[in-house]
Amino acid sequence: MEYKEREYPLFSACGLNCGLCPRYHTNGVSICPGCAGKGFSEKRPSCGVLSCCKRKEIEYCYLCDEYSCKKYDAWGPYDSFITQKNQRRDLEKAKSIGIEAYRAELDEKIGILENLLEHYDDGRRKSFFCVAVNLLELDDVKSVAEQLATETKSEDGAKEKAAAAVRLFEDMGRKRGMDLKLRKKPK
Repeated sequence: MEYKEREYPLFSACGLNCGLCPRYHTNGVSICPGCAGKGFSEKRPSCGVLSCCKRKEIEYCYLCDEYSCKKYDAWGPYDSFITQKNQRRDLEKAKSIGIEAYRAELDEKIGILENLLEHYDDGRRKSFFCVAVNLLELDDVKSVAEQLATETKSEDGAKEKAAAAVRLFEDMGRKRGMDLKLRKKPK
C-alpha cells in the first residue's frame, strides 16, 4: 500500500519514537526513514496501523475513538530495533501535552542522541544510547549529557568516553528503576 509521506516521521502513528531508533541513525540500505517517511512504502509496503489511520483520516492512534484497540494487545513483550516499553505512555503524553510540545521534546532528545553518537560512541553503543534516550525522561537525559560534558575531556579516547556515558546512563536508569536494555526474545 502506498502511504502519504508524513510531515513528521520521527514519531510514529502507533507511538514509537522513530527518531530514537538505531535503524533511523544507520547509513546504508538498512536505514529506516521513520513512520511513512520518504521511501517508507518501498521498505515497508504494509503497515496495519498506517492503513487504519489512513482509513480513519487521523495522524496518530490516540486520536481514534477506539484507542487503545486490539492492535496494541497483539504486540508482544519483546522489542525489535526500537523499544516499545513506553509506546502507550508516549502516545498518552502527546495527547495530554499536545503533539507540538511532544515533538519539541522528542527533537531535543534526538539532538542529544546525535551528540552522543558523534562524540561518545565507540562503535558499539548506538543501540544502548537509543534505548537509554528513549526510555528516560528528557530532564534525565539532559542531566546525563551535562554530566558527560563536565566529566569527559576532548583528549579522552572513544572507549573512555563511551564507558563514562554508559555508566552515567545506567546510574540514571537504576535511580529510576529502569533496565536500559531491549527486551529480546529468548533463543
